[in-house]
Amino acid sequence: MSHNPWLSRLITLSSLKSRLLLGLSCALLLLAGLVLGMAWQVGKTMVQETNMAHLRYEADIIADEITQQIDHRFQALERLSNTLGVVSDTSQISYELRKNDSLLAWFDAIVVSDSQGRIIADWPAVAGRTGLETAELEYFKMLRGTRQPYVSEPFIGRASDMPMVLVSVPRLDSDGRFVGFIGGVVSLDSSGLFRRLATIRLGSEGYAAVATASGRVLYHPNRSLINNENVDLTANPLIDLALDGWRGDGIGSLLDGRVGLQSYAQVWPASWVVGLYLPIDQAQLPLSGFIQKLWWIWIVAALLMMPLLWWLLARILTPLDRLESQIGEVGIGRRSYVDLATSMQELEQVAHTFNRVEDERQQLVEHLQEREAFLDSVMNASPQGMFVADFGGNITYMNPALLEILGIESNILMETWLEQIHEDDRSGAEDMWQHSLKTGNDYMRQLRFIRSDNEMLWLDIHARVVMLSQGGNSLGLVGVVKDITERREQEALQRWEAEHDPLTGLLNRRGFERRLEDAFADFQKTSTPSALLLFDLDHFKPINDEGGHALGDEMLRRIAQVVAWEVRRSDHVARQGGDEFGVLLPSCTLGQAERIAESLRQSVSEVSVINEGKEYSVTLSIGVTTFGDSDVNVETVLSRADAASYDAKGLGRDSVVVKLPTSLGPVKMFE
Repeated sequence: MSHNPWLSRLITLSSLKSRLLLGLSCALLLLAGLVLGMAWQVGKTMVQETNMAHLRYEADIIADEITQQIDHRFQALERLSNTLGVVSDTSQISYELRKNDSLLAWFDAIVVSDSQGRIIADWPAVAGRTGLETAELEYFKMLRGTRQPYVSEPFIGRASDMPMVLVSVPRLDSDGRFVGFIGGVVSLDSSGLFRRLATIRLGSEGYAAVATASGRVLYHPNRSLINNENVDLTANPLIDLALDGWRGDGIGSLLDGRVGLQSYAQVWPASWVVGLYLPIDQAQLPLSGFIQKLWWIWIVAALLMMPLLWWLLARILTPLDRLESQIGEVGIGRRSYVDLATSMQELEQVAHTFNRVEDERQQLVEHLQEREAFLDSVMNASPQGMFVADFGGNITYMNPALLEILGIESNILMETWLEQIHEDDRSGAEDMWQHSLKTGNDYMRQLRFIRSDNEMLWLDIHARVVMLSQGGNSLGLVGVVKDITERREQEALQRWEAEHDPLTGLLNRRGFERRLEDAFADFQKTSTPSALLLFDLDHFKPINDEGGHALGDEMLRRIAQVVAWEVRRSDHVARQGGDEFGVLLPSCTLGQAERIAESLRQSVSEVSVINEGKEYSVTLSIGVTTFGDSDVNVETVLSRADAASYDAKGLGRDSVVVKLPTSLGPVKMFE
């Protein structure tokens, strides 16, 4: 039985033509995979960006609508409060509530309390609600303390057995004294607050949710999660950030464990967080189907075109047999050049280029040993660390000075000592190295290197591509390495000393004011709340006068340690001079600031020093304030906190006074 010789050579891959033909088929398949892979990656990025933009847009709209809903309810209650004034007669109050029956379109019920938190009137009247004591409830404490409108944490209604919140405003007399509150009970199911969320369409599995800043779920498609105390929202880092006041978007785990696109917006009047979620597999479902269709179309087209392409290439590449044979003869020394007689101009150009490259190679071989000897002698004698790398990126030589700097032996593999580059610098250094290899640009980088004896060095690396004088071809890179550890350490020390107090190690006035300016800028841009504490030491002068400045310095150091220990890791503590201290609490509410201030007051009162058998101690007069919309600069905030500290001293020292960014005056919180 006879065989086709062309088919036999193709099957056995014994000829250059058959290998090229097989390589073409593999290249087409690889190209298909690369194109479809790139289409998938680009498409996935576009799909994610498009969906993320949609989520961000929807989250902002929802947050704005809920904010308007809350603001309208606040305004309605404030109008009712203005109508009631400071009237305490329950019959008159009940009459006014009935006259404003239209408010029930926004509220399920209206309640009015006296200054002690007892409910004195409600509408519609519900048995047992009048006389209810709310003095120990969180919303009454917030209203009495801040004199600002407030939305309570969710609770279960007694009559309806449904989740509700209380939207309330304080009642103030003409002197600004707190005389009670007016509250509107809002059902989370039927009030219309979250009507917008039920109309959102995010595919078949996307959804929206609302939670309080404390992590209690107000709205969720899964009704069992609403007001459920066992739901831990902080397990998701993005939700945890949103609960702290962050607004933005990203990719993270959902409550059911799947990965999804997420976007968050803040409802500031109520301290609520709006979140929109779309499982990432659902977002990519249309793209996946499209890529599958493209894949089948490509396979069918390739199967139809492949036989024709193979036949054409077989006819065109016939002269390659002779070229392959002559190149092989040049390689073994039977020929000194290629002499290819063909009418195909492309192959003539290949033969001409090969002959030219072969001539250059012979010239390079003749001078290579001489150049290598010269380069070795120069680099070995250099006191600077130097290295040589080929154009594949592999370092082929390091001089003795560089080996001594790095503390390694010349026979250590490159992969081994590369792991000693600091992990934070390794990726960037490798990326820049590859970029220099591709573009021919100089490589300049400063990075950290961990020697085998665990000493960390700062290295300055400058490498340059070496080009041949003929043809402009690259041979590789030659680099110089300098040990700049001492210089970097000196620069870091100077930066630290410029903003820190040398006695206590805390921030000095300059460093503290810079961080205060940054926090105030964040507040103006995003309304991120922050608090400021200013205090000096009561009874500190006798310590200096009787024990000397050394004893006073010891007391300052101990107090600095206690204050730094009591505040949060994200807070900034400063000694502004003498016995004056400041604490900046970024992303901190007034309630948190009050608790921290009281903790500082108690802890510092326990600090003491002893001199000649006598024990000395100090107390704190702390002024507390927060950023306000009326503040035009940080000097206004500092002045208010300083005035609060002065008021604390006027109250007998060892106390905490809060001054709000309003005209309400100081409020003494602890003593």
